Amino acid sequence: MKAHRIIGLIASLGLAFLASFSDRAWAQAPAATPAPIATPAAACPPTAASAVAELRAAWPQALSSAAAACPPVAAASPAAAPSPVAVATPVPPLTSPVVVGPLTWQSPIAFDLSKMLKLDEVAPPISDLFKFDINGVVSGIGIVQNHAVNGDRSARADASNAQVIIQKPDGLIQYYLEVGAYSIDELGAPYVSSGNAVNRLWGPLPAGYIKIAPTANFSLLAGNLPTLFGQEYAFSFENMNIERGLLWSQENTVNRGVQANYTLGPITASLSWNNGFYSNSYTWVDGALTWAINSSNTFEFVGGGQVGFSKFSNFATPVLLNNSQIYDIEYTYSSAPWIFTPYFQFTILPHHPDLGVFKTTSTSAGALLLSYALTDNFFLTGRLEGITSSGSPTDGSASLLSYGVGSNVWSITLTPTYQYKNFFARGEASFVQAVQYTPGDVFGNQGRNPAQVRGVLETGILF
Repeated sequence: MKAHRIIGLIASLGLAFLASFSDRAWAQAPAATPAPIATPAAACPPTAASAVAELRAAWPQALSSAAAACPPVAAASPAAAPSPVAVATPVPPLTSPVVVGPLTWQSPIAFDLSKMLKLDEVAPPISDLFKFDINGVVSGIGIVQNHAVNGDRSARADASNAQVIIQKPDGLIQYYLEVGAYSIDELGAPYVSSGNAVNRLWGPLPAGYIKIAPTANFSLLAGNLPTLFGQEYAFSFENMNIERGLLWSQENTVNRGVQANYTLGPITASLSWNNGFYSNSYTWVDGALTWAINSSNTFEFVGGGQVGFSKFSNFATPVLLNNSQIYDIEYTYSSAPWIFTPYFQFTILPHHPDLGVFKTTSTSAGALLLSYALTDNFFLTGRLEGITSSGSPTDGSASLLSYGVGSNVWSITLTPTYQYKNFFARGEASFVQAVQYTPGDVFGNQGRNPAQVRGVLETGILF
């Protein structure tokens, strides 16, 4: 036996003995004495196990019965590769403003000014007000059309949206601020540029309100509120189509007032007291009842209108519509790849001789909005609608449509849409046909052409 092997054997046994002594006795008793029942305290100490493992590898025949009590140490497996850092789950898009599709809102950018302003130690209801989310939209629009009415153009380009949305969507005290420019492109009506829209409609803060939510089921809002009516909203990016439809023209879009919301299971009820078509008097009461049948199907009834009387009129407040009542029945099916929304609308303008309405006048309308996802990024949307008004030019009825007393109109719109992450682009072709109308109240320089075709292109980014 070589000397270095003997020295190694002795050193290994010495290490094992010292380790076993320092960690309490662990070896078996002499062979003549029955071994005691093993207890947790008699387990093989780690240091001894390591020493014996080294000895076993170098000289297995020299192991004593005591050393044999230590089980072999399993060979160390290669170190596992560090697990990759988990990718943070993106914050889901917020539910305001409403974007009915197919465009999808982006995850918000979170800001916490409480740390910057050193308000961390202030009571949460106050410091939390400085924690908010930001979204935005910037988009441009190009339009060509035939038979433009007086005051409109046959072709134009404009900014359709340039808005920043700041909101705090949780907690007891919440708020929503939508700031910026917007334009209004409505079927059958002259285009309202972004400059005119801001100056003559709802200003640079078209939507802004405070929301108190003491429970998950109840909330109270006050400020410039989005309408409860219809399936199309104020700004183009919120809607399936670029242009707002014929039914949209009968509804208020933004009103100032207060609104209470209450949810009980699948039912949500809303009640609003407001200024109707953005008038100077708070004489409108609206209500909505929504039933979420399941995750794909929703049914809604909305009704309300003028409960007083108002002669106020300006660009944002058509006096006849501001004295009307509106009733909607709406259904939405939303399950990929389809969004399917039929809805029906009925409006009524009571007899008001002071307004030149000598006979109660009404409109009846229906619309079908569709969107189909051809791929994850490409969608085809469409809208078919029709509206008719009661009365005749000789019976004292009012003109609730811009095509004359007793007119009726239908339209069809197709809007192929592409969205990749933040970027979107969509084109649109629309056709409007007046079936009954008053000559001079339809399209063209003389207002005598009953049909109009438009082509629209909109592109931008959502952030």
